[in-house]
Amino acid sequence: MKILGLFRHAKSDWGHSDKRDFDRGLNDRGRKGAALMGDHIRDHGVRWDKVVASSAARVKQTLAAALPEANPVWEERLYLASAETICDVAREQGGDADKLLLAGHNPGLGDMLFELVAPENENALFDEAKVKFPTASFIVFELAIDDWADLAEGCGTVAHFARPRDLDADLGPED
Repeated sequence: MKILGLFRHAKSDWGHSDKRDFDRGLNDRGRKGAALMGDHIRDHGVRWDKVVASSAARVKQTLAAALPEANPVWEERLYLASAETICDVAREQGGDADKLLLAGHNPGLGDMLFELVAPENENALFDEAKVKFPTASFIVFELAIDDWADLAEGCGTVAHFARPRDLDADLGPED
């Protein structure tokens, strides 16, 4: 069995229209959410063997605030990647890791839910995550594979799902 974690970047700063999307950082709410989720990820108990992340500014800032000890491999292909590309990166970067954490963007990260979980493996966590995979969300899949090369549609079950608003109501949806 392999463990795959997905961590979406925190709330980004839309206040600088002079920046490319790739270069947008986090706003204050995003920095708070990233730090809170980092504590949660560490407390969750999985010790990630490898972290691979989009090289976009908002992902770099999310990981700096959440998991400063992570030492990620920066992977440009994870920037706004599709679920198919995310799976390709996991297959290529997984190596000998049993527990792989990928950090990136929607819609690809949210789409991974439908890629990895077969209908017969849907559970209450799946039902919660499929509604919305908001910024700074963290999900963990248990995968019925022994090698990352075998990562395929329907091989997973959602073992954990958390959003910033689950940990601090002030980080819930803005009205």
